[in-house]
Amino acid sequence: MREGVFNRRLFSLSAALAAFTWARSAASIEARVGKTKVTLAVSGKAAFYYLPLTVAEQLGYFEQEGIEMEIIDFQSVLKAQQALATGTVDAVCGAFDHVINLHSKNQFVQSFVALGRAPQMAMGVSIKNMPNYKNGMDLKGKKIGISAPGSSSNMMAYLVLQRAGLPPSEVSFIGVGTAAGAIAAVRSGQIDAVCNFEPVMTMLEQKGDIKIISDARTLKGTRALYGSLMPAACLYAPSDFLYKNRAVTQALTNAVVRSLKWLRTAGPRDLIKVVPEAYLLGDRSLYLASYNNLRESFSLNGMIADEEAKAALRHLSNFDPTMKADKIELTKTFTNAYAKRAKSIFRA
Repeated sequence: MREGVFNRRLFSLSAALAAFTWARSAASIEARVGKTKVTLAVSGKAAFYYLPLTVAEQLGYFEQEGIEMEIIDFQSVLKAQQALATGTVDAVCGAFDHVINLHSKNQFVQSFVALGRAPQMAMGVSIKNMPNYKNGMDLKGKKIGISAPGSSSNMMAYLVLQRAGLPPSEVSFIGVGTAAGAIAAVRSGQIDAVCNFEPVMTMLEQKGDIKIISDARTLKGTRALYGSLMPAACLYAPSDFLYKNRAVTQALTNAVVRSLKWLRTAGPRDLIKVVPEAYLLGDRSLYLASYNNLRESFSLNGMIADEEAKAALRHLSNFDPTMKADKIELTKTFTNAYAKRAKSIFRA
């Protein structure tokens, strides 16, 4: 409600009624979900960015919540969003940045559970192509590998260059994906630097292929680059889907929050048993090293703090000057209601 529309007493009464209605409906979730099929879109599912989703899927958490989950791995974020717009999928697991971006285009989707509180990305330069690298200005005229144009990795690389005083227009951005393709692009010399997710970055770093120049896999590194923690992957869907499917949305959130809790205490052997073999890229020890590099970056309870959402908006408007940040209603881009309920259920 907007200030001045209703008096304080009426506002308080309405808020109390809304809270009571939510609690009452949430309490009967399990009885109302039944067996429901949900189709979810991702892009680059093997990345650690989606690890809570993989855990929930592999441990049967969605199934236990009454959800028959189908996860479709698209080649790009754009294709995943197109599938959502056409109704091919019900929801997307992707960056919170994209939720804000869609709002700027009058596509009203809403995040309902967060998977990460840091971007889980790093940027490095090729030791083969740039053995004498000293600072960001050395990247002028170079080719920088990103997961895809317009992606979160593209935006991070953009910010790193700006902080170094180099206009992003002075480099070439090349989409290399988030797995074996990115590794091959570095090792073949196709690109001079790379900004990407895990486990790609740790694998390249430990094999001596790259030198890390900016690290947003840790909370400290994220604050240093962005000035705040940043919502990373989240589950989002059209606002009308959430309105019409509250029980299903709660069930999805329950499964993710439960997996976040599992990750907080899981050991290396537990993780290896759960993650599909193909995700390990042929090296279990390096995969676990990658996990240790970003373990703290996963969300604790699936919620997004107001200041983190504001930081995401600042970052996105910096990347895209045409975006009118003052026109974005951040309160409509995410809700913590479902995550709060799941937290109380699983004591997350």
